[in-house]
Amino acid sequence: MHTGLRYRLRDYLYWTRRDTLWLFVVATVPVILYEVLHIRWIVVPWVPVALIGTASAFIVGFKNNATYARAWEARQIWGSIVNASRSWAMQVIDFVQPVHPLTEPQARAAHALLIHRHIAWLTALRFQLRQPRTWERMSSPMSREYQQRSYDVPEAGGDIGAALLPLLAPADHAEVMRGSNRATHLIALQSRTLAELAARGVLEPNRHVALAQRLTDLLDAQGRCERIKNFPYPRQFATINLFFIRLFVWLVPFGLLQEFGKLGPGFVWLSIPFSFLVGWVFNAMERIGDATENPFEGSPNDVPITALSRTIEIDLRELLGEREIPPPLAPVNNILM
Repeated sequence: MHTGLRYRLRDYLYWTRRDTLWLFVVATVPVILYEVLHIRWIVVPWVPVALIGTASAFIVGFKNNATYARAWEARQIWGSIVNASRSWAMQVIDFVQPVHPLTEPQARAAHALLIHRHIAWLTALRFQLRQPRTWERMSSPMSREYQQRSYDVPEAGGDIGAALLPLLAPADHAEVMRGSNRATHLIALQSRTLAELAARGVLEPNRHVALAQRLTDLLDAQGRCERIKNFPYPRQFATINLFFIRLFVWLVPFGLLQEFGKLGPGFVWLSIPFSFLVGWVFNAMERIGDATENPFEGSPNDVPITALSRTIEIDLRELLGEREIPPPLAPVNNILM
């Protein structure tokens, strides 16, 4: 997530510099063919170009609305995870009390066990959501270079096993690491522990149900995150969007030849900067949609799940009364992961 007032122009120009090069070539070549080589038949009437531009504007607007909706839904899901996490910790501390046969130290140990496991669930979930997919953009040279230049993605070079080790008992760690969906296994461990506490008479039935419902809420939020992660913006729409934008950008210089030619000799060269500008605007809108499409891929426009996980961890450790509290994550070059 970008935390500044806006992206700097130089950041955007660096990010799109490859696009800038081919847009300049596309704008220049038709003018050279027309004015230098005197190939006049390449002129295209402006009306069909404008019609294609109108269709391109509609479809790029549709895509950008849809991808923004994906990003906003992802942020709402993580907002619900923040709230459910705090509720989980407070309910664990209030509901698991030192009543026979549970002693005071055992109750505090149960609090730490259930809350540390929840922090482990957050860790496992964010690692899973950062796993790359074939349709994501972070593997492209443009995105990879910008990321290497500006910020780090903690999960990209991290080891989930090492990250979970301080939060779990050895037996729990071994069981979780054997699973393919580690976050789900951690929820299952939590449910099993609640059932054991209820069977021992430590948890009253209504309190057991309330804590089990909280786990259900967390599992539902995880599933909603996985739906966004594992189902891309439909490829047919993404493909036709790209085709329309590229077709329009390629046709614009041929359409502007005639328009600037009407102004008099030499004015046709002005079609280069104006063709470039029109193409750059449409291409930029298409790129913005791409950059918003996958809110968990590790881009600067992601939902900051690493920072949110750290915020939750701080709150939960403070509720436990722990003294060693990790600091909040700070943005790097205005990028918060």
